[in-house]
Amino acid sequence: MLAFTLAGPVNGATVNGVEVIGGQMVSNQLLFSQKIFYFHMPVAVTSMVLLGFAAYFGIRFLQTHDAAWDVRGRIAAGIALLFVLATMLTGEMWERFEWGVWWTWEPRLTTYFILMLLVIAYFVLRASFDEPERRATFASVYSIIMFIDVPITFAITRIVPSSVHPTIFRTDSGLSPDMLIPLLLSLFGMLCIAYGLFRLRLRAQELDERVEHIKEQLDEA
Repeated sequence: MLAFTLAGPVNGATVNGVEVIGGQMVSNQLLFSQKIFYFHMPVAVTSMVLLGFAAYFGIRFLQTHDAAWDVRGRIAAGIALLFVLATMLTGEMWERFEWGVWWTWEPRLTTYFILMLLVIAYFVLRASFDEPERRATFASVYSIIMFIDVPITFAITRIVPSSVHPTIFRTDSGLSPDMLIPLLLSLFGMLCIAYGLFRLRLRAQELDERVEHIKEQLDEA
């Protein structure tokens, strides 16, 4: 909430001529609605971090064939999908206010759209196998392949300089301290939320497995 109420506006938008905003005559002022940036960027970065962990858990499963790593990978991918959808939603809002359209095949948007499809396909793939070992193996390999699109999406604004999508992580981000600090705090908060959701889902999964184990013991008794 602090990002929406106290943080300074992000540079880049313009008004038609000189207008009075907040009691001051300005000619370059980002609309309040565009403060969605303080939510959109942290959510996007968090989604990429989660997909990185999903790939790591996939590698660990392929090394050990321990089902616990597959469970962690599935949970990480599930939470990543939630953040990916939130990124797409807030991105559409930003795009509508910033560029005046709901969608454009801009490089960053295109690569992230592909990433969203890859994450959805991950769960379609898991649902295609009944045998747990094969499901975990294919899902682990796929999570590693899926992650390849993450660095591409992150770096595409540097690979394609003509991209209209802003590049935040650079030597000169163009953000003053009153904008950068709330942005970093928002990013930290999103990472904490993602970690909390991961721990909550993992704990729930462990409890479900214990309940199933107790049921099996009761059936055998």
